[in-house]
Amino acid sequence: MKQTPGALGYVELAYARQNAQPAAAIRNASGNFIEPSIASITAAAAGVADTLAADTDYRISIVNAPGADAYPISSFTWILVYQQQRDAAKGRKLVDFVRWALAKGDSAAVALDYTPLPESLEQQIETRLGSIKLGASQ
Repeated sequence: MKQTPGALGYVELAYARQNAQPAAAIRNASGNFIEPSIASITAAAAGVADTLAADTDYRISIVNAPGADAYPISSFTWILVYQQQRDAAKGRKLVDFVRWALAKGDSAAVALDYTPLPESLEQQIETRLGSIKLGASQ
């Protein structure tokens, strides 16, 4: 984008910040012009998280999420995990890693210009982790 005068593009917040790229304030669903930030992206996630059912497939879009402070072109990064883990030891390590990411990863995320998940969504994911079955299915 820097090489082409007047060009517009979309990159993640971390890339834009770490490369000193300008960012636009964009009008959200509430009609407010919002700049991308840790807080405005978390607000977008929170605006959607409060509407999710416990059995939600979390491969969802948070584009144009509700909320006065929600940045309208936000998205999640996903990790897809099989509910039935064939190898109990590997499955346990995977679940432990995701739990670590939920509990401790937020502080590392912010330092790297990534957005922590809203607490309500963390709780839902923690509940979902508890439903993962470890070992071969019968």
